[in-house]
Amino acid sequence: MVAMAVRGAADAGLTPEGLVSLASASVVKSPEMPEEKAILDIRTRADMQILLVEDDATLGAGLKVALERTGLPVCWRASAAAARAELDSRNFSAILLDLGLPDDDGLSFMRRLRQSGDTTPVLIITANAQRDVRLAGLDGGADDYITKPYDLDEVAARLRVVLRRSQGMASEFLHFGELELDLKGRVVVAGDTTIRLTQREFRVLALLAARAGRWVSKADLEDSVYDLSVDIESNTIEAAIYGLRKKLGPPVILTARGLGYMVAK
Repeated sequence: MVAMAVRGAADAGLTPEGLVSLASASVVKSPEMPEEKAILDIRTRADMQILLVEDDATLGAGLKVALERTGLPVCWRASAAAARAELDSRNFSAILLDLGLPDDDGLSFMRRLRQSGDTTPVLIITANAQRDVRLAGLDGGADDYITKPYDLDEVAARLRVVLRRSQGMASEFLHFGELELDLKGRVVVAGDTTIRLTQREFRVLALLAARAGRWVSKADLEDSVYDLSVDIESNTIEAAIYGLRKKLGPPVILTARGLGYMVAK
């Protein structure tokens, strides 16, 4: 298990950076990904970031890497002061908040957040399973309450529920250039024409469309399709791009050596 491996390294005095590296090597990619989760992951890679506030280096490293392997980018901070600095400088899609912080009480931190008008979804993660503390957390503005030890897959699943609820999955379409991608139907709409895609072509194009106007690296595209096959061949992305260009026309997807691929905004 990731937590056990990382805790052993922590006991050996490994730095937080080393813990993240070890946790990254310990998390195994799952070969399966439900389509609804995949669509959320595509939006997440383009637009979202999670703020993890956890002072335990072992848990923080393991949770950060595990969540990022499911497509949820994480900014990890170990104190309330560092978390407040991040919140003052940018927006986050959700906050994973430990209650036992070294410089503040997690419940007080969250209450001040809500009193300031910040509505960012908060998921409390804590070893305190007492009923009155759970109720205080939920009544104080938390969107969910998860007790330690927790299952990493469950944490990721609960985060996805909160993210879906907070953004409402408002649009089922991604627009790029003169085209639009139907996320539910997994087809491209070009005027009155509907163009069907393979599952791999859909995943690749969905990430490109979510980042329309920006270069997307081959590595990021590989991450978007890794779950469709246990083994990713070296030309998997090139094959998907070739198929998309045949269906959409060569000018739709641009290529630049060292930068990756891009579709027009």
